[in-house]
Amino acid sequence: MRLIEMLLREHSKAQRDRIITYIGSNPKRFADLIQVIQNSPYRVTQRAAWPLSYCAALHPKLVQPHLGKLLTFTKKPGVHDAVKRNVVRLLQFIAIPKKYHAKTIDLCFGFLTNPKEPIAVRVFAMTVLANLAKQHPSIANEIIPVIETQLPYATAAFRNRGAKVLRELSKG
Repeated sequence: MRLIEMLLREHSKAQRDRIITYIGSNPKRFADLIQVIQNSPYRVTQRAAWPLSYCAALHPKLVQPHLGKLLTFTKKPGVHDAVKRNVVRLLQFIAIPKKYHAKTIDLCFGFLTNPKEPIAVRVFAMTVLANLAKQHPSIANEIIPVIETQLPYATAAFRNRGAKVLRELSKG
Protein backbone atom coordinates (compact mmCIF):
# COMPACT_ATOMS: atom_id res chain seq x y z
CA MET A 1 0.00 0.00 0.00
CA ARG A 2 1.38 3.36 -0.93
CA LEU A 3 1.79 6.13 1.64
CA ILE A 4 -0.74 8.44 0.00
CA GLU A 5 -3.38 5.69 0.10
CA MET A 6 -2.69 5.13 3.79
CA LEU A 7 -3.09 8.84 4.48
CA LEU A 8 -6.36 9.03 2.58
CA ARG A 9 -7.82 5.91 4.19
CA GLU A 10 -8.51 7.50 7.60
CA HIS A 11 -7.27 10.07 10.07
CA SER A 12 -6.86 8.27 13.37
CA LYS A 13 -4.21 7.46 15.95
CA ALA A 14 -4.22 3.83 14.81
CA GLN A 15 -3.62 4.89 11.21
CA ARG A 16 -0.87 7.29 12.32
CA ASP A 17 0.80 4.37 14.08
CA ARG A 18 0.48 2.17 10.98
CA ILE A 19 2.17 4.90 8.92
CA ILE A 20 4.97 5.24 11.48
CA THR A 21 5.51 1.47 11.33
CA TYR A 22 5.39 1.52 7.51
CA ILE A 23 8.05 4.24 7.35
CA GLY A 24 10.17 2.71 10.10
CA SER A 25 13.84 3.60 9.59
CA ASN A 26 13.53 3.58 5.79
CA PRO A 27 15.04 6.82 4.35
CA LYS A 28 13.15 6.44 1.04
CA ARG A 29 9.78 6.13 2.76
CA PHE A 30 10.60 9.07 5.03
CA ALA A 31 11.56 11.11 1.94
CA ASP A 32 8.19 10.15 0.45
CA LEU A 33 6.49 11.50 3.58
CA ILE A 34 8.36 14.80 3.20
CA GLN A 35 7.29 14.99 -0.47
CA VAL A 36 3.67 14.37 0.47
CA ILE A 37 3.82 17.12 3.10
CA GLN A 38 5.31 19.62 0.67
CA ASN A 39 3.29 18.80 -2.46
CA SER A 40 -0.14 17.57 -1.45
CA PRO A 41 -3.52 19.19 -0.94
CA TYR A 42 -4.23 20.77 2.43
CA ARG A 43 -6.03 17.77 3.99
CA VAL A 44 -3.37 15.25 2.96
CA THR A 45 -0.61 17.56 4.20
CA GLN A 46 -2.37 17.79 7.56
CA ARG A 47 -2.61 14.02 7.84
CA ALA A 48 1.00 13.47 6.74
CA ALA A 49 2.33 15.95 9.31
CA TRP A 50 1.08 13.91 12.27
CA PRO A 51 3.38 10.88 11.86
CA LEU A 52 6.30 13.12 10.87
CA SER A 53 7.43 14.10 14.37
CA TYR A 54 6.92 10.58 15.70
CA CYS A 55 9.09 9.11 12.93
CA ALA A 56 11.73 11.73 13.73
CA ALA A 57 11.62 10.94 17.43
CA LEU A 58 12.17 7.25 16.69
CA HIS A 59 14.78 7.76 13.95
CA PRO A 60 16.27 11.28 14.24
CA LYS A 61 18.83 10.70 11.49
CA LEU A 62 16.05 10.44 8.91
CA VAL A 63 15.35 14.16 9.30
CA GLN A 64 18.86 15.46 8.63
CA PRO A 65 18.76 15.43 4.79
CA HIS A 66 15.36 17.18 4.83
CA LEU A 67 15.78 19.69 7.63
CA GLY A 68 16.49 22.72 5.45
CA LYS A 69 13.45 22.00 3.27
CA LEU A 70 11.24 21.49 6.31
CA LEU A 71 12.34 24.76 7.93
CA THR A 72 11.73 26.69 4.71
CA PHE A 73 8.37 25.02 4.07
CA THR A 74 7.17 25.59 7.63
CA LYS A 75 7.72 29.32 7.26
CA LYS A 76 5.56 29.61 4.14
CA PRO A 77 2.31 31.56 4.53
CA GLY A 78 -0.76 29.35 4.71
CA VAL A 79 1.04 26.22 5.90
CA HIS A 80 -1.31 24.02 7.92
CA ASP A 81 -0.92 24.36 11.70
CA ALA A 82 -0.33 20.59 11.89
CA VAL A 83 2.82 21.01 9.79
CA LYS A 84 4.10 23.82 12.01
CA ARG A 85 3.28 21.91 15.17
CA ASN A 86 4.95 18.68 14.06
CA VAL A 87 8.03 20.27 12.50
CA VAL A 88 8.69 22.32 15.64
CA ARG A 89 7.90 19.27 17.77
CA LEU A 90 10.46 17.16 15.92
CA LEU A 91 13.09 19.88 16.41
CA GLN A 92 12.96 19.02 20.12
CA PHE A 93 14.17 15.47 19.39
CA ILE A 94 17.04 15.99 16.97
CA ALA A 95 20.52 17.45 17.02
CA ILE A 96 20.09 20.52 14.84
CA PRO A 97 23.18 21.05 12.67
CA LYS A 98 24.95 24.36 13.27
CA LYS A 99 24.22 25.50 9.72
CA TYR A 100 20.50 25.53 10.61
CA HIS A 101 20.76 27.20 14.02
CA ALA A 102 20.05 30.74 12.78
CA LYS A 103 17.14 29.61 10.61
CA THR A 104 15.69 27.54 13.46
CA ILE A 105 16.08 30.35 16.00
CA ASP A 106 14.39 32.79 13.62
CA LEU A 107 11.52 30.38 12.93
CA CYS A 108 10.97 29.57 16.62
CA PHE A 109 11.13 33.19 17.77
CA GLY A 110 8.57 34.03 15.10
CA PHE A 111 6.23 31.35 16.41
CA LEU A 112 6.83 32.12 20.09
CA THR A 113 6.13 35.83 19.70
CA ASN A 114 3.05 35.45 17.50
CA PRO A 115 -0.07 35.28 19.69
CA LYS A 116 -2.06 33.97 16.69
CA GLU A 117 -0.03 30.77 16.56
CA PRO A 118 -1.57 27.73 18.28
CA ILE A 119 -0.34 27.14 21.83
CA ALA A 120 1.31 23.81 20.94
CA VAL A 121 3.42 25.48 18.24
CA ARG A 122 4.47 28.25 20.64
CA VAL A 123 5.27 25.83 23.48
CA PHE A 124 7.36 23.56 21.24
CA ALA A 125 9.14 26.62 19.85
CA MET A 126 9.95 27.70 23.40
CA THR A 127 11.55 24.32 24.13
CA VAL A 128 13.58 24.33 20.90
CA LEU A 129 14.87 27.82 21.73
CA ALA A 130 15.79 26.72 25.26
CA ASN A 131 17.68 23.76 23.80
CA LEU A 132 19.56 26.02 21.38
CA ALA A 133 20.34 28.48 24.19
CA LYS A 134 22.67 25.82 25.61
CA GLN A 135 24.87 26.34 22.56
CA HIS A 136 24.06 30.04 22.12
CA PRO A 137 23.73 31.48 25.64
CA SER A 138 23.10 34.99 24.34
CA ILE A 139 19.64 34.06 23.05
CA ALA A 140 18.55 33.26 26.61
CA ASN A 141 18.50 37.03 27.21
CA GLU A 142 15.96 37.32 24.39
CA ILE A 143 13.85 34.29 25.32
CA ILE A 144 13.37 35.18 29.00
CA PRO A 145 11.57 38.53 28.52
CA VAL A 146 9.39 37.10 25.73
CA ILE A 147 8.19 34.31 28.02
CA GLU A 148 7.81 36.56 31.07
CA THR A 149 5.73 39.04 29.08
CA GLN A 150 3.34 36.32 27.92
CA LEU A 151 2.97 34.37 31.18
CA PRO A 152 0.24 36.48 32.83
CA TYR A 153 -2.08 36.02 29.83
CA ALA A 154 -1.10 32.48 28.85
CA THR A 155 -2.86 29.15 28.97
CA ALA A 156 -1.95 26.58 31.60
CA ALA A 157 0.18 24.65 29.08
CA PHE A 158 2.17 27.75 28.17
CA ARG A 159 2.61 28.76 31.83
CA ASN A 160 3.77 25.27 32.79
CA ARG A 161 6.33 25.01 29.99
CA GLY A 162 7.31 28.66 30.41
CA ALA A 163 8.11 28.15 34.09
CA LYS A 164 10.24 25.09 33.29
CA VAL A 165 12.10 26.90 30.51
CA LEU A 166 12.70 29.96 32.71
CA ARG A 167 14.16 27.74 35.45
CA GLU A 168 16.36 25.99 32.91
CA LEU A 169 17.58 29.25 31.38
CA SER A 170 18.32 30.81 34.77
CA LYS A 171 20.64 27.88 35.60
CA GLY A 172 22.73 28.44 32.46
